[in-house]
Amino acid sequence: MITYISILRGINVSGQKLVKMDVLKRMYENLGFENVCTYIQSGNVLFSSKESNPKELEDLISSEIQKTFGFEVPVLVLNLKTLGAIIENNPYVSEGEKDVAHLHVTFLADNPSDFDLDSILQKKQPEEEIAITTNAVYLYCPNGYGKTKLHNSFLENKLKVKATTRNWKTTKELLKMAQA
Repeated sequence: MITYISILRGINVSGQKLVKMDVLKRMYENLGFENVCTYIQSGNVLFSSKESNPKELEDLISSEIQKTFGFEVPVLVLNLKTLGAIIENNPYVSEGEKDVAHLHVTFLADNPSDFDLDSILQKKQPEEEIAITTNAVYLYCPNGYGKTKLHNSFLENKLKVKATTRNWKTTKELLKMAQA
């Protein structure tokens, strides 16, 4: 069995796409997944599966959410190794001078290829920092994520890939839970 972390985009935000975690957990169990647990209300689900292809799992889970809840939800599925590498590669943690409360990770469903970096950097506020990799965007937003123009929808649009963002605390906790 492989341990996976699925990250759902846009549920339980501002009263939209409401999903109760106990119902979501049951749905995952009904799909045959094992060791299912959720973390906070924003759509983080850890589970085990024999399936080795995360993209197959994304399609399966997304389709089942549509059937169960009646709306479309983008789903990103990462294995433990991928999540660990994303955390390890955060360029703003090793510096030690950044307040981790202002760090965020935007998880990317695919490798962004043909995008205009300058158009992204133009939206960056002077004190913000951004680093784009093949599977994640690292953000440092000292004025708060709610005030940045480098938000999830903007990055999805500019990078032309499906994405979802989590704060650093949640990202680290998901890894800790997956390792347990």
